[in-house]
Amino acid sequence: MPDAMTLETRGIVIGQGAAPISQMIRPGEIVGLAGLDGHGQERFLEVLAGLREPVSGEVMLDKAGRQTKINGFRKAVANGVAYLPRDRRATGIFPTQSVLDNFAISTVGRDSLLGLISMKSRRRRYDVYREKLSISAPRPDAAITTLSGGNQQKVLLARALALEPDVLLLNDPTRGVDVATRHVLYDVFRELAREGMALVILSSEIEEILVLCGRVLVFRENEVTAEMTGEAMTTDNVISAMFRRAA
Repeated sequence: MPDAMTLETRGIVIGQGAAPISQMIRPGEIVGLAGLDGHGQERFLEVLAGLREPVSGEVMLDKAGRQTKINGFRKAVANGVAYLPRDRRATGIFPTQSVLDNFAISTVGRDSLLGLISMKSRRRRYDVYREKLSISAPRPDAAITTLSGGNQQKVLLARALALEPDVLLLNDPTRGVDVATRHVLYDVFRELAREGMALVILSSEIEEILVLCGRVLVFRENEVTAEMTGEAMTTDNVISAMFRRAA
């Protein structure tokens, strides 16, 4: 894809005294982030999303030779980076709003003309992603809290995808969802990668990373202690890297 986007970290330091991290996330890749809780993988993902500033270094996007530095969340979103938060209840859904309102909040500008919002435009876009993600909701104006946790997560993913991003950052995206929803999401992630999107997935489950990802970065004390691909990606090797043991 000639216009596909590459996300690059250039010597970013995410914790005082930690080693710099230089990585390239390429179109069509699914890269996993693993580690014990609090060891830097979530901080790294938030730096990629523009939600947190690194101690030093920079995050760059390259699309068709045009380079852009990410120095804030709005800058990231405006340049094709979407982020799905970990805690949908605390930082994802708007619990007093409808399914449609929760979906459409990220793209409200596209549905407005002279200050008026086109409900037909919002509904058409929602219907596309409802079908794509198999969202089960009684009706678009139902309160989002009436949906199961898995369907709430699908609405949040639909909101992110409606931005039409080149890079999708996922913070434990199957946390608290049922097995059926988990496999629907897996299929969606794989299809997005086949279409050329770059995905970075933080997961608290090693098996999930091994099933989904073509490459894994293992974090320990705000550093990448190992990078694995292919046959090296095993549960034992990932756990060993988490504790800095020789595999």
